[in-house]
Amino acid sequence: MTQASTDRGKPLPRSLYADTARPPVETPSLDGDCSTDVAIVGGGYTGLSTALHLAERGIRAVVLERHEPGWGASGRNGGQVNPGLYPTPATVVADFGEDLGRRMLHYAADAPNRVFELVARHGIDCEASQTGTLRMAINGAGVARAQTYFQEWRKLVGAAEWLDRGAAASASGTDRYPGGLFFAQGGKVNPLGYARGLAETAMKAGARIHGASPALAVERAGPRWAVRTPSGAVLAERLVLATNGYTDGLWPKLAQSIVPVYTTIVATAPLPQGIASKILPGGSVLYETGNTTIYYRLDRGGRLIIGGRSPMRDVTGFGDAQHLIAYAERLWPELNGMSWTHVWNGQVAITPDHHIHMHEPAPNVHIALGYNGRGIAMATAMGALLAQRIAGAGPEELPMPVTDIKAIPLHGLWKPATSLRLAYGRIRDRLGL
Repeated sequence: MTQASTDRGKPLPRSLYADTARPPVETPSLDGDCSTDVAIVGGGYTGLSTALHLAERGIRAVVLERHEPGWGASGRNGGQVNPGLYPTPATVVADFGEDLGRRMLHYAADAPNRVFELVARHGIDCEASQTGTLRMAINGAGVARAQTYFQEWRKLVGAAEWLDRGAAASASGTDRYPGGLFFAQGGKVNPLGYARGLAETAMKAGARIHGASPALAVERAGPRWAVRTPSGAVLAERLVLATNGYTDGLWPKLAQSIVPVYTTIVATAPLPQGIASKILPGGSVLYETGNTTIYYRLDRGGRLIIGGRSPMRDVTGFGDAQHLIAYAERLWPELNGMSWTHVWNGQVAITPDHHIHMHEPAPNVHIALGYNGRGIAMATAMGALLAQRIAGAGPEELPMPVTDIKAIPLHGLWKPATSLRLAYGRIRDRLGL
């Protein structure tokens, strides 16, 4: 297939997580050729979860990662373990039918439990805390949509709690929100620590992981697949592509089927207890449902971590994050004058229909990507699903659909189009739409 970029082994970008996560595991680059049952391209949550669940089934797996496990969005995201899919429950059922739609919804609702169960069972050191997720509206129109979502969730999925303005203020620590929902199964992790813990756990179970080993090309080798790297090759019965927001040209049309949108995050120094205790008093995480999403949480050290829109390029300075700092100070004026110590960004994969995409474009080739901001929970869950499929489950048994790869028309215009969409979203939020 198409040759991918040869860059490899870049240092981990600076972030709060790079400074606070547990140490990385040793993942030496691939040196020479090897054979295995499953070759996995991508060392983020999807690839690592797939490798772990395969190893637990006694199926050999080799993970090839361009840099190191967790280098991409898996090590740079907001650390929120949120339930559900991006589309509304009614949309999921309308798009995939009552039976599959409901199975998709229940699988996604339970996905955070899978994360926290893995963390507990394997003793993964990642600041995990299952303290719930707040999904908050920012204006009257948003409340109406949130109430509809709440009713759909209760009908099609299960338990959730509606919060009126007073309850929303008590839960969030700010009077910004006129209403929203609370999901008890949500929570938070240090995302880089979680990725590194998954890598270590997968290796202990028998999987092999090679960092600084970009997949340059894949090709048929008789009945098997050969994945070539700069210093070796992996020969495997099956191939898994798990590259999400950092997908390149390795497989035809795959990179053109998603939009890699940047999101920026800033973090404070540890806050004084008197201030930290006012922010999300119950320890939950929060994301807003406006046209331009803001999300935030506190970490174990009492630091506020807040993220949102970003320039469509790498961010290394606070100048590109002043809107986030100003917004945080609007929510909690006590933050004025507090020290902000870290700023970073990364790419998440957005799909045109906002559904997660699972593909099988050739015999024994499996792909999952496009988490639309639900990556920690759903990428972990999709890894388990890919392992189930590889172990022999039929497509009809899976709680997620297998679909064709569809390239987005005029994909080369994604950066300016995304910038325009963000600007339009900000205008709609200001108008209360």
